[in-house]
Amino acid sequence: MPGVATVYRWELTKLRYQRRTYLGLGAAVLVPILFVVAVHFRHDRHGGDFAFSSYLTRSGLAVPLVILLFGAVWLFPLITALVAGDIIASEDHNGTLKTIFTRSLERGQIFAGKAFATATYAVVAVLLAGTVGVIAGSIQSGFNPLQSLSGTVVSAPKALELVYVSLLIYLIPIAAIVSIGLLLSAVTRNSAAAVVGTLMFSLLMQLLGILPGLTGAQPYLLSTQFNAWQGLLRTPIDWAPIVRAVWVCALYAVPALFAALLVFVRRDVAGG
Repeated sequence: MPGVATVYRWELTKLRYQRRTYLGLGAAVLVPILFVVAVHFRHDRHGGDFAFSSYLTRSGLAVPLVILLFGAVWLFPLITALVAGDIIASEDHNGTLKTIFTRSLERGQIFAGKAFATATYAVVAVLLAGTVGVIAGSIQSGFNPLQSLSGTVVSAPKALELVYVSLLIYLIPIAAIVSIGLLLSAVTRNSAAAVVGTLMFSLLMQLLGILPGLTGAQPYLLSTQFNAWQGLLRTPIDWAPIVRAVWVCALYAVPALFAALLVFVRRDVAGG
């Protein structure tokens, strides 16, 4: 797939010079740091009386996990949407799509290159946030053993392994957000509309999850899959939510990605 690899490199190069990329990665770095600083001052002023205080003050390895828990509401969907919603629509805005289509590449290859570049950015953002969370948390609370959700104590090296596996599991629903962002980017041809639309879709999933009378649908909402990583922190490991996340997220991601591809390959740019 030399054509896809070529586009992939082009897109990664362009991402290095785009403000949205650094806004997203900057947020991935700053939020864990600010979170740890807030926990530090909260603990100094009010003792241990705050949410997750026992976890956050006993082990710094709890920090990235708590960030994953709360970041599903807006942080990581927004970071993902900044690039996913822009990577196709920006070509329309800049008038460069026609030029790209005239190159000796198939439109499917161009789309695949853009999709892989967006996915790479999302992976880097999530792993970066987790790594910064581990470092900042360990400085604040120490690189100590972590208590699992089942009450057992996990050694620090094993807990670190579970943190990074959790980050990988977290990328499953993130992949669905990437697909939806690409679809909106291709359909709306407007970066702002696609970014906001992707974030609003994620927030809508969160809202549906707390509405009364919809408890039966909750296991199949995209928002629920952001919690699948918690199965790793049980003894024994609960694989059921992780397996469900794989196929449920595929139900969101595959149709959205296919629809985005169809819109992209059928795009008429003759008129600009």
